[in-house]
Amino acid sequence: MEWSLVSAPWWFWVAFNAFILFLLLLDLGVLTRRDRPIPVKEALLRSGAFFTLAMIFCAGLFALYGETPEERSQKGFEFLTGYLIEWSLSVDNIFVFVLIFSHFQVPAAVQHRVLFWGIIGALVMRGTLILLGTTLIQHFQWIMIGFGLFLIWSGWKMLKAVDEEPDLDNNRILLWMKSRYRVTETYVKDHFYVRRDGVLYFTPLALVLVLIETTDLVFALDSIPAIFAITSDPFIVYTANVFAILGLRAMYFALAGIIHRFHYLKYGLSIVLIVVGIKMIGNYVWKVNGWGEKFLPVEVALAITATLIGGSIFLSLIKTAEEGPMARARHAWQGWVPLSGRKRRPEEQG
Repeated sequence: MEWSLVSAPWWFWVAFNAFILFLLLLDLGVLTRRDRPIPVKEALLRSGAFFTLAMIFCAGLFALYGETPEERSQKGFEFLTGYLIEWSLSVDNIFVFVLIFSHFQVPAAVQHRVLFWGIIGALVMRGTLILLGTTLIQHFQWIMIGFGLFLIWSGWKMLKAVDEEPDLDNNRILLWMKSRYRVTETYVKDHFYVRRDGVLYFTPLALVLVLIETTDLVFALDSIPAIFAITSDPFIVYTANVFAILGLRAMYFALAGIIHRFHYLKYGLSIVLIVVGIKMIGNYVWKVNGWGEKFLPVEVALAITATLIGGSIFLSLIKTAEEGPMARARHAWQGWVPLSGRKRRPEEQG
């Protein structure tokens, strides 16, 4: 497996990033008003538009990206599998976003502002981690074992926390910020900081943004190794991540009100991380022993991922169809948030 920091021609990178910049300006600037959340219907249309663009891009890879039909087919399946994994992990982001916004009672009218900067931060962090991950694997291919073990550990940690309520009031990074900076008691419109009598104060919205960015970073640490288990092409890794993130804000507004209906998807996502971690270790062992390039063909990885994600969504829709408001609220408050311990139940506090 040959690793290269630049796998596609330079003009591929320039053209793709120019297109993405245009989409960001269109979605985050022109089409979004500052004083209102995105309506559900509009959010669904935007999510569908981003998915359609991703599939058109995928079709272009199948048709053009590679010197032979076999190579083009391989690249296309790698993008499709990587995009499915990254999209799935983006849905996991939404679970956490809903939990954080609900806990801190963030007004609906300013949630899109936090998500705006959250998405910008996610793009920057993932781009940096892709470059770093490619460089590390290029020089130390044995690090794939470490990445694989990290994914298995992360999947197991998420799996254990599916039915637990995180203790956000005692989140370590928020406690650290509150101990070092002045914070206003209430939200101040959509401001992240204000000055009072010449003194700088952060607002609770700034704390929420920090928590969102921390979550983005942790999920990036999961998602980048996960897609490296599928493909060794940095261009595929990058583009799959970008397309998955682009529709994240619209998808939040489309799913926020019904995210409880996808409760069992959390189990599916956790198992996907564990499976991908095993595949990553298998890829290294297979290559070192000369048994081949891939522990599992990319088509098999795509089938396994699609089955786990699709099956958990189907199970969720069936299991939660008859649930009442109490069960729905309970699901919305459960999950894993970085640097937050498990909230103790009333019977444990005595």
